[in-house]
Amino acid sequence: MTADDSFGRLDDDDYPAYTMGRAAALLGTTQGFLRALGDARLITPLRSEGGHRRYSRYQLRIAARARELVDQGTPIEAACRIVILEDQLEEAQRINAEYQRTAVRHGTAT
Repeated sequence: MTADDSFGRLDDDDYPAYTMGRAAALLGTTQGFLRALGDARLITPLRSEGGHRRYSRYQLRIAARARELVDQGTPIEAACRIVILEDQLEEAQRINAEYQRTAVRHGTAT
């Protein structure tokens, strides 16, 4: 991979660019909180060749939402479930909107 390829990946929401320490600092939380999210299977960080956790921007957004819920008093397990359901709903709405656009283009919208 060239340097130009590496810089291009920084725009990729799924590229694991953040170490655990940096991710925790950005979120204003602890590394233990990120580990708990991993234990709850809300986010699964990729691992560097040395075995260190690496987080993507997408994962940080998910973790930030979970932290928001926990800060409001929601137990972490419930917060993780809520975030998963919110993410699934957003994806279903995106798919539905795409189907609607396709139907309009093909004149089959009802």
